[in-house]
Amino acid sequence: MPLKVKVINREKKEVGEIELPEVVFARPWNADLVHQVVVSQMANRRKPWAHAKGRSEVSGGGRKPWRQKGTGRARHGSIRSPLWKGGGVTHGPLKDRVLEKKINRKMRLAALASVLSRKLREEEITFFDTLEIAQPKTKQVWEMLQKILSLSPKRKKADVLLVAVGEHARVLTRAARNLQKTKVLPPRMLNVYDALNFKRIFIEKEAVQEIVARYRCMQRS
Repeated sequence: MPLKVKVINREKKEVGEIELPEVVFARPWNADLVHQVVVSQMANRRKPWAHAKGRSEVSGGGRKPWRQKGTGRARHGSIRSPLWKGGGVTHGPLKDRVLEKKINRKMRLAALASVLSRKLREEEITFFDTLEIAQPKTKQVWEMLQKILSLSPKRKKADVLLVAVGEHARVLTRAARNLQKTKVLPPRMLNVYDALNFKRIFIEKEAVQEIVARYRCMQRS
């Protein structure tokens, strides 16, 4: 049975209702699954910059430093051995290591639905008829957020994720770039990490259909 929630405008007045499918917005909280997906997302964002050269990468050392026998010294084949100062590093960090952690699509979607459901139950998701602003100016989007969230003039952070569609998303993205703890995403880019990283989520009414469309594979199964 679909859930019915109110839709408001930017003046915080109710302008209608929207039906939300239970497969997306009425899921039980699954902490283990959410943790797996967040760890995967953070790992996939990492770039392995650290790199130590091994003996094959360090320059020099092509010639045997001295003959094998007769010198009284230990035998060596290259001055770039890890035993030597200036030689290669043994078991050092490598830039070509694979940090990626694969998570199946259905697991990602189920985790996102779990987060959205919990935030909806805790009244941290608000649905708007539109989040459109006239121009991509930071002042306009900040004034809109101040009015909606009733922020004091001294407050500099909104801590909100805006989910908008089409041209609205493009304009809001440009306007919100300079705001701390404010991010704009189109529905197809909504993910578990960002949903958890912000206290509140504002979703345009038209964006709901695109979010729900991602769950067709789960509705068939």
